[in-house]
Amino acid sequence: MKLLNVDSLSVSYSNIPTVKDVSFSIRPGEIVGLVGESGCGKSTLLRALMMLMEENCQIDKGSIFFEETDLTKLSEKELRLLRGKDIVMIFQNAALASNPLHKIGHQFYETITSHSGKIPKKECYAKAEEILQKLKFKEPKRILNSYPFELSGGMNQRVALALAMLMNPKLILADEPTSALDVTVQAQVIKQMRQLREIYHTAMLVVTHNMGVVAQLCDTVGVLYAGRIVEWGSVEDILEHPKHPYTQALISSIPEMNGEDPTGIPGAPKEFTKEETGCAFAPRCTKAKENCVCTVPEKVVLSDEHWALCPYCREE
Repeated sequence: MKLLNVDSLSVSYSNIPTVKDVSFSIRPGEIVGLVGESGCGKSTLLRALMMLMEENCQIDKGSIFFEETDLTKLSEKELRLLRGKDIVMIFQNAALASNPLHKIGHQFYETITSHSGKIPKKECYAKAEEILQKLKFKEPKRILNSYPFELSGGMNQRVALALAMLMNPKLILADEPTSALDVTVQAQVIKQMRQLREIYHTAMLVVTHNMGVVAQLCDTVGVLYAGRIVEWGSVEDILEHPKHPYTQALISSIPEMNGEDPTGIPGAPKEFTKEETGCAFAPRCTKAKENCVCTVPEKVVLSDEHWALCPYCREE
């Protein structure tokens, strides 16, 4: 059973394609990681799934099915009923995403009443406190009585996760949820995200550039480059047996514990243009052949759950 099914999705900014023919699915309770360098289209894809695009951004083709509903066909009113209830998005900087004029408790209250109608404030605060306790927060009453600027970045991120779970959503879309946090706080956030899956059986799509987060948190991983998913597989497939040259280069750029210098990826990500010829990674690829620059690669299936967008990915 598929909770989210994305089929041939293409998104553009001012008629310049930034997400290209993306297809994947997420099962209930599954945690999927989406990795890649900055500027490869990860956040654009995430916002498109939430149907929260900027004015100059549009979906050119494809479908986004959440259960039996195609989100691309819904009105803004219908989407508002879905957002925050069945599908929730957690932004990169939780403190900036919060309203600085209201205490945390009031933001929990607003979230509950916007989807459940008029409910006594006392009842809402009790529910908020219950969720904070369930997620192992210390002093939940103090947190609910605090403003966002009175909490640390890590605490704000954990509060955002708790806030996201108020309506018991089926899917969380998280945009770089650990990027601005130190390693210790990052571990706390990852632990809390695991707890959400265990307690609520919540599925997640997590955008990150941190392979450590992927290794600790995700079941499945998609690697995005220049708006295309170039490799997809289980976390073991991607981290232990990467097949696409870009995935291999990404993993080689991670520092090793033995002290050896990591290998950087030459060049810079390709700029998005209207015309596309060949493999976008070819100019940076050490394994590129002549036809790579003129032929857009097709999917090569490596196993039931593992595929790559490279005709030479079977070569060792």
